[in-house]
Amino acid sequence: VHLVESGGGLVQPGGSLRLSCTASGFPFSIYVKNWYRQAPGKERELFATISDSDGRTYYADSVKGRFAISRSDFNNSLILQMNSLKPEDTAVYYCNVYYRGRNFWGQGTPVTVSS
Repeated sequence: VHLVESGGGLVQPGGSLRLSCTASGFPFSIYVKNWYRQAPGKERELFATISDSDGRTYYADSVKGRFAISRSDFNNSLILQMNSLKPEDTAVYYCNVYYRGRNFWGQGTPVTVSS
């Protein structure tokens, strides 16, 4: 299993970013996929999930209404659209899949929200 995130960077408060995670090595369409983030000095937290079958989504309250998770089974990509970014969204962002009893992670992409 190989997960590669991209799209992070520096953005001003109120701005937007679009993160991508390209996946390989497992049947992408039939597993739940997640976005986590880890802010400096804090634990890694789950904040967005998309289901395998019907595309239902889950969001933590901290990002609800601002972030949107989606997937493209055609090119095995997991997408995170982030709008109305706040300084507290500053973190390293990771995509994740739980496959055959193991958690798999990408290398992470850093997002910094600052003026």
